[in-house]
Amino acid sequence: MNEPQTSLSHPSHDEFAALLEECLTGTSLQEGNVVKGTVVSIEKDVAVIDVGLKTEGRVPLKEFSLPGRPADLSVGDQVDVYLERVENSLGEAVLSREKARREESWTRLEEKYKAGERVEGVIFNRVKGGFTVDLDGAVAFLPGSQVDIRPIRDVGPLMNMMQPFQILKMDRRRGNIVVSRRSVLEESRAEKRSEIVARLEEGQVIDGVVKNITDYGAFIDLGGIDGLLHVTDMAWRRVNHPSEIVNVGDTVKVQIIRINSETQRISLGMKQLESDPWQGIAAKYPVGTRFKGTVTNITDYGAFIELEPGVEGLIHVSEMSWTKKNIHPGKIISTSQEVEVQVLEVDPDKRRISLGLKQTQENPWEAFTRNNPPGTQLEGQIRNITEFGLFIGLDGGIDGMVHLSDLDWTKQGEEALKDYKKGDNAKAVVLEADAEKERISLGIKQLTPDPFASGAPTEKLKKGMRVTCEVTAVKDNGLEARIIDNDLTTFVRRSDLSRDRSEQRPDRFGVGEKFDAVVTQVDAKTRKITVSIKALEIAEEKEAVAQYGSTDSGASLGDILGAALNKAKDDDDEDEDEEDAVEDAEPAAKPKRKSRKAKAEADADQETGSGADASEE
Repeated sequence: MNEPQTSLSHPSHDEFAALLEECLTGTSLQEGNVVKGTVVSIEKDVAVIDVGLKTEGRVPLKEFSLPGRPADLSVGDQVDVYLERVENSLGEAVLSREKARREESWTRLEEKYKAGERVEGVIFNRVKGGFTVDLDGAVAFLPGSQVDIRPIRDVGPLMNMMQPFQILKMDRRRGNIVVSRRSVLEESRAEKRSEIVARLEEGQVIDGVVKNITDYGAFIDLGGIDGLLHVTDMAWRRVNHPSEIVNVGDTVKVQIIRINSETQRISLGMKQLESDPWQGIAAKYPVGTRFKGTVTNITDYGAFIELEPGVEGLIHVSEMSWTKKNIHPGKIISTSQEVEVQVLEVDPDKRRISLGLKQTQENPWEAFTRNNPPGTQLEGQIRNITEFGLFIGLDGGIDGMVHLSDLDWTKQGEEALKDYKKGDNAKAVVLEADAEKERISLGIKQLTPDPFASGAPTEKLKKGMRVTCEVTAVKDNGLEARIIDNDLTTFVRRSDLSRDRSEQRPDRFGVGEKFDAVVTQVDAKTRKITVSIKALEIAEEKEAVAQYGSTDSGASLGDILGAALNKAKDDDDEDEDEEDAVEDAEPAAKPKRKSRKAKAEADADQETGSGADASEE
């Protein structure tokens, strides 16, 4: 019996892959891990490394170098490399020293980041917004604001040199690391400041170097710590800018004024090393004495005068000039000008001296009061007109005021003010002068006698007197007029223009027109004279009634006047016939006789005139 024939079969493709995977997994070499390797040879710029695989891997020598340092590698050296692939298309292992170092660094950096420890690194490149730092294989970002405590222009000296950094942020998933050099410097500086501050005391005098100058002072390096020398502590005198006293790089002697233990800030002073010029200041500058000084500064409220180095006084704007009020001090004096001043007040505690400039000049108010007693007449230009009067310029640059009530005896103040214009010359009389209050009262109406005073023309005016007036102004409510004989002003109300209501119209009169009226009121208290045309018409009618008849008979005023006119007419006719006969008979023997009508009118005029004279008397 024949035995069955056996045959050898070859493994399939899938079986071969499974066998290879089993072989590889049986070893510790896996892709994506850091493995140990040995340098077997160095060929030009490449190192050949054996990691225990079928073939070696090739790694560029530059991956073994550090920024600023060349690669230090020899055959036989043991190195850590990153296995990217077991075999590439050329049959070689793909290795990376850079990735291996990065993996090692990340693990080490994470431990130090958690512990808050510093790390060593090298700034090797400039990028947007900062710099890149090599932390032994791991690349970190250094922001520009974290390079130094103060902004620096040239970072060249800091490049490619090993120095400490502080990790601010780490994100392994994104591969981001942010570091700071500034925090390391601040921490070191704080430690050093604490040591230096512990050795310093307030009041101690030490030497320092001017490190920086600002508008408000200078920073002085005291050997590792800075102190501030404020501009007000540089000198006893006024210092406009610190550069007037010190320059950068100068070595200066300063005194420690104050040390703040919490903030470790040190305040320094230079003027404290000199004697205080304000000691005994009241004895050196007694009140009332005069000194010369230099204008150092001008403000809106006054000017500062240096009496001696370190001692300044203030001239308040109110003490600048006797006459120039509400004016900027810069329009009276200028900076650096030498002026004479008078000491008004000294306060040693507040270190203040009040000075006066106008006190060194004659007070124009006192001079005017002395030279112009009340009653003095003068003339000046009208400088200003206000609602309560006008101001007249006087000698010495001062003004006197004429109040509304002192403009005219009879006109209202507002009405009288219309007669004056700014810039015109005006005469006035001094009524009162008060130098202390700087006030001078003038009067214009006092240049003429008071029409209502004793012996004035108004005393001749009596109620009921007949006067002749001239129209000076036509108003809606009446007429303003002048009494011709007395040259006094009066007013005729609209209702007094006529007895007839239809004739009570001011517009039927014109300026300059004359009319007769009767005085109805003379009031010395209100200084008013009132006349009436209507009252005159009534008075004339009463005279006619008294002469030609009486209304007691029952006849009307028209009947009486008509009868008087008819009687006068008949008498005139008889006289004319008689005169004609006489003329025919004796043409040249006798002079021509007046008619009885003309004679009656002449007699009436004579009686009226005598009546007026009697009334006036």
